[in-house]
Amino acid sequence: MDKDRFNVVGTNISEKASMIWNVADGLVGPFKPHEYGLVILPMTVIKRFHDCLLPTRDAVLAQYEKVKHLEVIDGFLRKASGYQFYNTSKFTFETLIADPSNIESNFRDYIGGFSPNVQEILSRFEFEATLKRLVESNTLYVTIKEFEGPKGYLGPDKISTVDCGYIFEELVRRFSESFGDNAGAHFTSRDIIYLMTDILLSDIDFTKTESMTVYDMAMGTSQMLSCMEERAKELSKDIEITLFGQEIYPPTFAIAKADMMIRGGDPNNMRFGDTLSDDQFKGYKFNRIISNPPFGIPWEKEKDSVIAESKKGEAGRFAPGLPKISDGQQLFVLNGIAKLADDGKMAIIQNGSPLFSGDAGSGPSEIRRYIIENDWLEAIVQLSTDAFMNTGISTYIWVINKDKPDDRIGKVQLIDASHCAEPRRKSIGTKRNDITDRCRGLIIKAYGDFSEGIYGDENGIYCESKIFDNDDFGYRRITVERPTLDENGNPVFKKGKPVADSSLRDYENVPLKEDVDEYFRREVLPYAPDAWIDKSKTKIGYEIPMTRYFYRYQKPESSDAIMARIRVLEADIAKVLETIAKDGE
Repeated sequence: MDKDRFNVVGTNISEKASMIWNVADGLVGPFKPHEYGLVILPMTVIKRFHDCLLPTRDAVLAQYEKVKHLEVIDGFLRKASGYQFYNTSKFTFETLIADPSNIESNFRDYIGGFSPNVQEILSRFEFEATLKRLVESNTLYVTIKEFEGPKGYLGPDKISTVDCGYIFEELVRRFSESFGDNAGAHFTSRDIIYLMTDILLSDIDFTKTESMTVYDMAMGTSQMLSCMEERAKELSKDIEITLFGQEIYPPTFAIAKADMMIRGGDPNNMRFGDTLSDDQFKGYKFNRIISNPPFGIPWEKEKDSVIAESKKGEAGRFAPGLPKISDGQQLFVLNGIAKLADDGKMAIIQNGSPLFSGDAGSGPSEIRRYIIENDWLEAIVQLSTDAFMNTGISTYIWVINKDKPDDRIGKVQLIDASHCAEPRRKSIGTKRNDITDRCRGLIIKAYGDFSEGIYGDENGIYCESKIFDNDDFGYRRITVERPTLDENGNPVFKKGKPVADSSLRDYENVPLKEDVDEYFRREVLPYAPDAWIDKSKTKIGYEIPMTRYFYRYQKPESSDAIMARIRVLEADIAKVLETIAKDGE
């Protein structure tokens, strides 16, 4: 795979995106900088459609004349165009700019000639409102003229579908940044996506697998799906890949659907809506799921729908429990699990919270318990910090597998790849590190070997793998009670039992692999001989303390070394003060 792909966008793609974005020079005045994307994004999609359709334009127009009297004509015109879309207008961008006096009416005729699926895409961009502003500000002609020039050409003979996806990504990033939005909220950089795809495809026998369904529940511009298809086709050119995705942000949904139409896939598989409250794929099961849903985002507005779904029990998606209202990322995990086929596998990105948040019995803990006790958690890979464009925090790839191989049954692999990245030459937002080919190879090697050890090279880049039993993450949360004492210091009894003093109540977490009574005798009774366990209140919890498992003790700097540094600093300060004193004389 081309190493430049791991730089998010290759130089030529970035330059092409810059050339297109510079069309906004003609918008200065009528549009503020943060509004440029309102014009650039839909116009780029329109121009991509335009340039794709040019070679078959005459055939489509001829076919249209033959079938326009029929009630259903879509199939004929799609066949003539060679795509899932078409345009029956007599205009092209070239003829549009040849008649500047009638630019509005002619352009509206051109837009109206697109097939209904393109009309839906433009509606998601709210393009009609943008078009009115272009007309009112007399910038429509200039904009169309700029896109008709060499910098705006997006034909498939020059720009592949994969590269066009990169261009869309880059334009969305620029729009998000200019709007003050988190650019990384809408897509994931390619280095991380390719790591996820390789994890998801690593155990597939492509000599026997003829087809595969892939789903992304928060697809953004759909580039995760595109990468899955791209990578699978590299491994087997004959495999049939069917892609499905859902997205809530209208502009990125529009781009995703446009991208799918150009690729020749089924655009109806790209669906709009809130995955948590408006599931567009009820009853569907998928072989592979790849996703980077939002984390740290409240689910307050989806609350009623989510709670109603949870009350369906196993017939719904959220039966095990609900996370804190302030962070809905675990709901996406449960959604993915509900949609995994019996042989399905999912790679989903999470932050650190789902590893340990919530006490035993809480929603987050119950979700972890549900996943681990069903033996679906195959691996967790910790990525380096500064790996994403909109956050510098630690992030993790959770690998969920409903059909673990025999050697992984009852086991979970944890991989610390926080040191398995290389610094970028130029940061993009907070993204300062890349998972290069070399880094990805080390991580995939560690994952594939499924053994404990350190995988690294001579340059200090490494990852570490550890294997755990499922039970290693579980614990019993016991309630330790102590008696209420009377004024003489004697325990108070009621119905023959000591009355617990709630102010002295304490809790202990006892590992599942350890006997509770033995733990109590060793850890509690020596310090509180009158204590007892209220076993009716015992709860089982699960947590995955990655930091503790991979902690490496670092010997503190010696006092002599610290004093030596202090003396150097003192000497430097003394020289500065001496210089200042001389200058003042």
